[in-house]
Amino acid sequence: MAGSILIVDDDPVQRRLVDAAVTKFGHTAIAVDGGEAALRMLDGPRAGEIGVIILDLSMPGLDGIGVLKAMRERGIALPVIVQTAQGGIETVVSAMRNGAFDFVVKPASPDRLATAIDNALKVEAVEDQVRRTARRGSGLLTFRDMVTRSPAMDRVIRLGQKAAASNIPILIEGESGVGKELVARAIQGSGDRRSKPFVTVNCGAIPDNLVESILFGHEKGSFTGATDKHPGKFVEANHGTLFLDEIGDLPLDVQVKLLRAVQEGEVDPVGGRSTVKVDIRLISATHRNLLQQVKDSKFREDLFYRLNVYPIFVPPLRDRRDDIPLLVSHFISRVAPASPHGRIPMISENALALLQAYDWPGNIRQLENAVFRACVLSEGDVLSEDEFPQIRAQVEGVVDLGGDATPVVANSGADRFVPTPVLSPAPERARPGTLRALDERGNVRPLADVEFEMIRLAIDHYNGQMSEVARRLGIGRSTLYRKLKEYGIDPETGRSERLAS
Repeated sequence: MAGSILIVDDDPVQRRLVDAAVTKFGHTAIAVDGGEAALRMLDGPRAGEIGVIILDLSMPGLDGIGVLKAMRERGIALPVIVQTAQGGIETVVSAMRNGAFDFVVKPASPDRLATAIDNALKVEAVEDQVRRTARRGSGLLTFRDMVTRSPAMDRVIRLGQKAAASNIPILIEGESGVGKELVARAIQGSGDRRSKPFVTVNCGAIPDNLVESILFGHEKGSFTGATDKHPGKFVEANHGTLFLDEIGDLPLDVQVKLLRAVQEGEVDPVGGRSTVKVDIRLISATHRNLLQQVKDSKFREDLFYRLNVYPIFVPPLRDRRDDIPLLVSHFISRVAPASPHGRIPMISENALALLQAYDWPGNIRQLENAVFRACVLSEGDVLSEDEFPQIRAQVEGVVDLGGDATPVVANSGADRFVPTPVLSPAPERARPGTLRALDERGNVRPLADVEFEMIRLAIDHYNGQMSEVARRLGIGRSTLYRKLKEYGIDPETGRSERLAS
């Protein structure tokens, strides 16, 4: 397991402090001075060493939110602990929405930071084991293995089953994380090439200068670094299925060669003297609007019509919410054997309702990771709403400003469904350190009411130390005392006349 901690902060003093703390905890620290440097590290040769990222949110140039967004676009699923001196609700929610694993306010205590790192590494360790188990147990997939009971998926399955009976090119469209590769594998597993290779290529993850070599192969010495002959993915998939994911990210010059390969059934290796005949079943996938890319001259029209012979659209998870209980049960049972507890937890009806109310912009992949992290870090036998703080923050408008935040973030697909029991709802209980942004009718509460509660919470949290309260709220002491007077809050007790009404 990768165990190095990447520290990203533009403040050299803060970098040294966190570096010293991380080293004291027994980890290897790698420190960089900004967002751009962090992305270079994550794209570089040492990326495999990194297990956790401690990321400052407020930095010049590419800030922390920008780094989180870039990581999501690149498919980098490392847990990120964000830290900032500004611990307001908007900052917390923004970090959560962009995939933050945990959130600490500067200056974070050593114990708080150590707990956050330990939780992140614990999740990474179990994730590695689950991935290894999935690879060992991965076999042939068919449409019977798909975890769904949603009418929205009936058409996908019908089209996929018909496609499996032929060898025509297929284009699978849909948002990131909806399970396009799973549909492609089910098509391959239901056709006459089921016992042949299934080769996957993520076109968006290959550097532009290597795309041609990886797809079509190269001869030894054909370019700098070509120390051996490489057959290419087309040849690897010969007699089987080639799945080109994110086909819309292919460079235009490579699109020309791909068109020839599709039309003629042959490829030209880089540096080769002759073409190589291939017999493949081609399935492409994209989250982009390829027709719009054709209009914008970013994708070849002739290639588009060659690939789009048999289109299949996979709907987003928000359009098939009936699948959420099945998927949750499947993911719980999948992670249980590798979890530290070695048990299959149950999930309360309230928590399940919360998950069904969320829109899941990251679709099934995001749901899987939310359930995965909840299972790993849960201390009990029941997953409640408290195990999904990021989801709850966005569905109910609640943000936990005290205590430890549990994770969210990224990866992987699904295999088989094993039912998991669902418990009766747990009674609602007030949680310290929280603010509710919505009223009982689901409307946004007046800003003055939220501000009133925020000031009282801060006074209580910092034991009436008004200088610290003002600093944490980001206002001056005179402004704080003016607001105390406006809201009728006693500076000594933190109480208000409004509480009696």
